[in-house]
Amino acid sequence: MSPAPATKNLTIQQFRLHESDTGSPQIQVALLTARINQLTSHFETHKKDFNSRQGLLRMVGRRRSLLEYLKCHDEDTYRNLLDALKLRK
Repeated sequence: MSPAPATKNLTIQQFRLHESDTGSPQIQVALLTARINQLTSHFETHKKDFNSRQGLLRMVGRRRSLLEYLKCHDEDTYRNLLDALKLRK
């Protein structure tokens, strides 16, 4: 249940640092945010899908860890990423 390949490619192009960048923390956070938003809308109709909810919580924890890493190493990028993804912290 990941985002469509076209959406994923657009996200990667928007947040990449250089031409061949596909795994920087910024991209990982952006892709996790897209998957989290997709799963959140899934839970509006499927309230008892507890297995997917466990995966969602795992993704939220992973995103949180990546954001903490960015906050410690590059705070300007961290702030810009929060603004771009409309996350609150």
